[in-house]
Amino acid sequence: MHVAQINFLPVPAGLASADVFEQWPTLADVAEAVASAGTRVSVIQLATRPERVRRNGIDYRFVAVPGAERTRRLAEVLGEIRPDVLHLHSLGFAADAFALARHLPQLPIVIQDHADRPPRRWRRPWWRRWYGAAAGIAFTAAELAQPFTRAGLFAPGTRLFAIPESSSRFTPGDRARARAETGLHGDPCVLWVGHLNAGKDPLAVLDGVARAVQRLPGLQLWCVFGNAPLLDAVRQRIEHDPRLAGRVHLLGKVAHARIETLMRAADLFVAGSHAEGCGYALLEALACGVAPVVTDIPAFRALTGDGRVGRLWPCGDAAQLAEALVDVAANRPSPAQLRAHFDATLSFAALGRRWAEAYAQLLDDRQRRAG
Repeated sequence: MHVAQINFLPVPAGLASADVFEQWPTLADVAEAVASAGTRVSVIQLATRPERVRRNGIDYRFVAVPGAERTRRLAEVLGEIRPDVLHLHSLGFAADAFALARHLPQLPIVIQDHADRPPRRWRRPWWRRWYGAAAGIAFTAAELAQPFTRAGLFAPGTRLFAIPESSSRFTPGDRARARAETGLHGDPCVLWVGHLNAGKDPLAVLDGVARAVQRLPGLQLWCVFGNAPLLDAVRQRIEHDPRLAGRVHLLGKVAHARIETLMRAADLFVAGSHAEGCGYALLEALACGVAPVVTDIPAFRALTGDGRVGRLWPCGDAAQLAEALVDVAANRPSPAQLRAHFDATLSFAALGRRWAEAYAQLLDDRQRRAG
């Protein structure tokens, strides 16, 4: 089977292909996951200058096309490489999917969600028509499709797939060595990786930690974050609560490679997100064998096997978070058990198998209709 993947988001002017792979790791990660199952993959990336790159067995075509000629040129490229299935990134490019379907009506199209949102109500008639070009649509969790299906945006015959957005290359390591290298400590040593904003709800996490420390006096919380609109509120919360002062460490932004070592040093991974399209930090924690204590939202349910590993807690409920922290600290699965869950359900190989099954279903559907 041969699959073509298209990323319509253009490469910024002046960015070399090597830098694209560094700054947009998902471009290669999803392609390599699919290829791991024996599927031949070609990737088409819109760019400001044409280039072809062969990387890890995958053919990447950087295609430069003016806006008015985009659909025609992409259809020509697809005609040259002759894929069996077309895999498009982002529901935000449904109009492009529709335009390509008009040029290549026999080519099954699957669109992969990347934390996309339904269009505004007044624009939905157009989007409903555009989404009709998709034979299948993939979300990390089936529940994430509900805002679209409730609005009637997908055709009745469109297949919906539950496939995690990506995977992680992180691996478990020696915890003692990682702690010596990073300075992290605690019993349990708890790690947060996420922005300090309302959607991630760090204040609820701090409240939960404050409640838990009576039964977990050795708990230490280490926070890695980028954007931080709530940083002042977080600092005030820590400074004014003796249960948190000296126990919560704000590390700020660190290099991505450094996060792997921090994960290896941690006992627990905590998150307070109210919504996620996937949850890359949780993926990385599971890849490193860190027990998750995360909110009960669709993406996290999908990644943890409905809470079979770690614990899920209701968004904003500090009391339930405290109970979850205490429970997982006392009954935490081993890093090997957590990594086994990752390998079976979230690894590149696991994603490749799921994508291969999805593509095969779309081809079967197309063949049945043709027959």
